Amino acid sequence: MSEIVLYDYWRSSASYRVRIALGLLDLPYRTVPVDLLAGSHKIGEHLVRNPQGLVPALEIDGVMMTQSVSIIEYLDETRPGQGLLPTETLARQRVRALSHAIAMDTHPVCNLGVVRHVMDIAEAHGDDADAARQEWMAKYIGSGLAGFEAMLAGDGTNGDFCHGDRPSMADICLIPQLYNARRWNVRFSHLPRICAIEQRCNAIAAFANAHPDQCPR
Repeated sequence: MSEIVLYDYWRSSASYRVRIALGLLDLPYRTVPVDLLAGSHKIGEHLVRNPQGLVPALEIDGVMMTQSVSIIEYLDETRPGQGLLPTETLARQRVRALSHAIAMDTHPVCNLGVVRHVMDIAEAHGDDADAARQEWMAKYIGSGLAGFEAMLAGDGTNGDFCHGDRPSMADICLIPQLYNARRWNVRFSHLPRICAIEQRCNAIAAFANAHPDQCPR
C-alpha cells in the first residue's frame, strides 16, 4: 500500500476532521504542513493538489483528494470496520445531516477568508476589526452549535455519541468546531448533549492525537 500523505494546517477544522478519521481507522500517514497564515495554500505547488487553494488535501490510493466530508465518506467506503457512517439508510441520512450542519453551514462562514473580509469591512468603516471578528464568531458559531444541539435532541436516537454508541462522521465534524468555539470564547456549556459527547470523544486516542496542539506547524 502506498504512503498516505495529508497536506494539513494545524488549526484547520477541515484538516482536523480528516486527522480524526485517519486515527479512528488506524491508518498511518505523513503530514506535510501548509501554512495558511503565510499564504502557502495559494501558491502554485499547493494549487496543483487542491485547485480551490484550501486544506486538506489527502494523497491516498494513488489519488489526491480534497473536501474533508467527501474524504471521510471515501475512507468509510474503502476501509470498512469502524463505521464512520451507519449502514442503515435513514441513520446515514441523520449522520450526514448532523455533519453538514457543521461542515456546510457553521464552519464555512467562520473560516479564515470570510473572517478576514469581515475585518476588512469593519476597518474600512472605522470600526474595531477585532471586535467585529469576535461578534461574528459568537453569532455564527453560537447559533450553529445551538441548532446542532436541537438536532441531537430531535428524534431520540442518540446513544453516547451524536448517533449511537460509537463516534461517527458527525462527531468528527463536531469536535473541531468546539475547538474553534473555545478559541473564540464562544460559550456552549448550556448545551448538555454536546458537552457530554465532547467529553466522551476526548477520551478516545484518535480524537486526542488529532488535536491541533499535537500537530506539526
